[in-house]
Amino acid sequence: MSTMPVGGLVPRATDNAADLVVRNAKIHTADPVRPQAEAIAIRAGVITVVGDDNDVAPHIGPDTKVVDALGRRMVPGLNDAHLHVIRGGLNYVLELRWDGVPTLRQGLAMLREQAARTPKGQWVRVVGGWSAEQFAERRLPTVAELNAAAPDTPVFVLHLYQSAVLNRAALKAAGFTRDTPDPKGGQIVRGRDGEPTGMLLAAPSALILYSTLAKAPVLEGEDKKTSTRHFLRELNRFGLTSAIDAAGGFQNFPDNYSTVVELAKAGQLSLRIAYHLFPQTAGQEIDDLTRWIEMARPEDGDEWLRLNGAGENLTWAAADFENFREPRPRLADYEAEFEKAVRLLMENGWGFRLHATYDETIRRDLAVFEKLAAEGLFPAGNRWLFDHAETVSADSLDRIAALGGAMSVQNRLSFQGEAFVSRYGPGAAADAPPIRAMLERGLTVGAGTDATRVSTYNPWVALHWLITGRTVGDLVIRPPHNRVDRRTALAMFTEAGAALTGEEGVKGVLRPGFLGDLTVLSEDYFTVPEPDIAHIEALLTVVGGRIVYAAGEYEGLDEELPPVSPGWSPVAHFGGYQATPGTGLSGARQAELLGQAVAESEQHRRWRARRDLAPESASTFFDPCFSL
Repeated sequence: MSTMPVGGLVPRATDNAADLVVRNAKIHTADPVRPQAEAIAIRAGVITVVGDDNDVAPHIGPDTKVVDALGRRMVPGLNDAHLHVIRGGLNYVLELRWDGVPTLRQGLAMLREQAARTPKGQWVRVVGGWSAEQFAERRLPTVAELNAAAPDTPVFVLHLYQSAVLNRAALKAAGFTRDTPDPKGGQIVRGRDGEPTGMLLAAPSALILYSTLAKAPVLEGEDKKTSTRHFLRELNRFGLTSAIDAAGGFQNFPDNYSTVVELAKAGQLSLRIAYHLFPQTAGQEIDDLTRWIEMARPEDGDEWLRLNGAGENLTWAAADFENFREPRPRLADYEAEFEKAVRLLMENGWGFRLHATYDETIRRDLAVFEKLAAEGLFPAGNRWLFDHAETVSADSLDRIAALGGAMSVQNRLSFQGEAFVSRYGPGAAADAPPIRAMLERGLTVGAGTDATRVSTYNPWVALHWLITGRTVGDLVIRPPHNRVDRRTALAMFTEAGAALTGEEGVKGVLRPGFLGDLTVLSEDYFTVPEPDIAHIEALLTVVGGRIVYAAGEYEGLDEELPPVSPGWSPVAHFGGYQATPGTGLSGARQAELLGQAVAESEQHRRWRARRDLAPESASTFFDPCFSL
């Protein structure tokens, strides 16, 4: 695999020898000058040659590592344009991931096993990356099931932006009693005796969910670095080489950013990160922004770690909630304080990204931008964009284009599509969000996942959604007129992401002079059947010429990581994303698992029927308690 002669490529003495050559690949370069190639050479982190064996041969020296791609597909490294990577890294090794788990039965078995090894004082937490719709049973776990699986260990299971299920031990650890008041925008579900049952509901604010999770123990010291490095390696596993961190609640600057800063200084990042800053406390947003403006400027840093601006919230009052089980929130007047924040940013050369789920919010924000534009203060040469925008209108898209804005869309409806259809209907869901309309207006449209608390961080699940319009529950919600082809979807995850950080001249394309970021895939993305797009992984991921992930034939070529710590971590035993076979494999086993799940769900229905909680007969195996 390394410096031995391969295919006639004999090392030669040379002054400009490459550090890495990958050959015998089907390379999609995304470069219109040379869209296809077979070999690539990288020196000092930068691509020097894109061509064939004859082109790279003069650049192979005695120390050049030569990797044979064995005819596999290579694409530019993926760039998640909206990922909570910093927060995710600080918590990764503490979380039991149900990402990709096909049945609740399996998820509960994992939870039961993890509870047995979790030490006293620690929690078992399932936080994002899954939906009840992905399970064959099509339901959430019950409080009784969590109590049975972990009678003494606190268990917290977060489900999207909608709810959380806690066992008896977690209620006690979190301090919930019959006297605990419901927080604003949230509900503690109580039984007939007034005691909390273990269900928490976002109504519509998810703050009750996140503030409860924040009561769980956190990592300290070197464990935070180890956790972050393993999370970055997990992202590399799927071909990610860059991400834009969208900040978020409970992510304070500079404290919670110090881990990635220290890793960057030590040269231990395996993913390029452009980060945003998000005011954490309602009422002091302007003070926070003013302080940060004095501390840093956008694009401070380098190609590994750089500040990209403010957001995804600028003021808390302007944030709408994305819990599609609840009606759209009606926001109070927020424009005066919001205008102060935007004006401050524009006057100081700061761009921003803005969380906005609904067109009603987007129209109000645009009115503020247009007022400042009339004064010549917007956008003042700064990059800005809307995130999410599931219900943005054609008129709003025209206004965004006129103001030089951009868009970033995420596959939140992979996991929430059924809820969206239930509330707004299939017609509205068909254009949620209107991706083709965005592209037709010439807007830059980056794609991401919004992981980790709702969607999975696996970008191939998002690419599958962009291309097929299907949820993880296999419901088609976007018809062909609002889907994109494979090349466009990939460009949204590569070139567009680079444009959103002002780096379109150095990454997102495999071209001489660009950063040496690439991935060799387990399957050919351009020819694999559509259902199997979500099952693609990387076999080799390279960032700046460094092999940061290697599997299959390339196992052992990547950099060694310290062991997962603490040793009882769910990641140490289960790993992260639970890969499942593609649709063409193990059909009998899939049918067997489905049968087991259906049988267990029917047992659950009968249990409820005996307690007068469900009708004696049911036309569906779905638990009606969780069919909302």
